[in-house]
Amino acid sequence: MKRRFHVLLILLFSFSTGLGQEIPLPKITIGVSPVEQPSDLVITLEILLLLTVLTLAPSILILFTSFTRIVIVFSFLRNGLGTRQAPPNQVLIGLALFLTFLIMQPVWAQIYEDAIKPYTAGEIGYQEMFQRIYSPVKSFMISELKAHKNEDNVFMLAEAVNMEINNINDSPPSVLIPAFVLGEIEVAFKMGVILYLPFILVDMLVSSILLAMGMIMVPPILISLPFKVLLFVVVNGWDLLIRGLIQSF
Repeated sequence: MKRRFHVLLILLFSFSTGLGQEIPLPKITIGVSPVEQPSDLVITLEILLLLTVLTLAPSILILFTSFTRIVIVFSFLRNGLGTRQAPPNQVLIGLALFLTFLIMQPVWAQIYEDAIKPYTAGEIGYQEMFQRIYSPVKSFMISELKAHKNEDNVFMLAEAVNMEINNINDSPPSVLIPAFVLGEIEVAFKMGVILYLPFILVDMLVSSILLAMGMIMVPPILISLPFKVLLFVVVNGWDLLIRGLIQSF
């Protein structure tokens, strides 16, 4: 006990003497210095622009691409199977991201060739770059609206805000983007209904058998779940679903 007490006194003494000494700390200063060269201001604005784009990147990826439709269809599939958290959200979102990269690759390649490369080479300004970036994305959104007969979303939104639009190609981004998102949700719900039908039939069949056998206390989902998973695996459901999603764009 005495040895422990002595050790404790030595530690307290060393700690107290250490507090008494001045510990050098790094100086941190925050200020605004005048711009020496115009290029410094351009670099600063480019950094702020890059940070803004990175902040809005999730919204851009969700609203302007095929990500919305894919995620909603995956959600319908999991609910139809009744597997709750299998596959987990991380797996479904990751798969949806890579499918989005695959589907949007031609659009992004065009953006890189027509906008990013000329801007980095100093051939165009940032305003022209944004216009060239939006042009392929606009063409993609319009083509999807026309392919699935959802052009009425554009005119509905324009009419709601008292805006006159005669041609879908002349619609501004404030109207075209929400119209595209609504169209993607409508298409995803239609695909979800088709996915639900075979699973509903299995649930109804299992419920009828359990009712006929008098096993009304047994939850039908407990019996139908392995049959639904088996049916989905036997028909090679993942390949059919992914192929259908890719071909729908």
